[in-house]
Amino acid sequence: MDSAFLITAFATLFVVIDPVGLAPIYIALTAGADSRHRRILALRSCGIAMAILMLFTFFGEQVLGFIGISMPAFRIAGGILLFLTALDMLFERRSKRREDKAEEDDALPDPSVFPIAIPLIAGPGAIATMILLVGQTNSALEMAAVIGVMISVLLIVLMMFLAAPIIERLLGHTGIVVVTRLLGMLLAALSVQFVIDGLRTIFAVG
Repeated sequence: MDSAFLITAFATLFVVIDPVGLAPIYIALTAGADSRHRRILALRSCGIAMAILMLFTFFGEQVLGFIGISMPAFRIAGGILLFLTALDMLFERRSKRREDKAEEDDALPDPSVFPIAIPLIAGPGAIATMILLVGQTNSALEMAAVIGVMISVLLIVLMMFLAAPIIERLLGHTGIVVVTRLLGMLLAALSVQFVIDGLRTIFAVG
């Protein structure tokens, strides 16, 4: 098992899902709810997000093959998508969109499915990342390790949700912005690496 691959997988998923950035949005979506109801929403949203990501983990590549998209092509497209996500994080556009989404859906009685699970946690970036990571595995053990990484990131999201009020007080708005910018820089580098790997595979086959 390549430890460098697992570290890269964890870093990529962590940055794409962005547990730190999700915490204040979760607070906004659950404003006025008591602590018990907030815990239920946190557990439900993370469980639904895990089910969606597991679905694409096992069947994402088959779907791509059915519609005629190769893994190198998807790796390049996914890298570009992740790079755009990184730009949004660096220039705070993603946080603005999430806040707007929170305001739009504030009237919903149960935001755990939408918009928390989809698309805030299991969004296009996270789904693309899972398909890309699974496409780089060569055995059932490596796939299980990727699934374990995904579950560990979702557990961090759950802990962030449960401790969101405390985290918000400790970091403040400035602290959250700084962390988001740093994660954006890391994601930009990782997304470029995905594109390079895809191009390298295409030229090697060609």
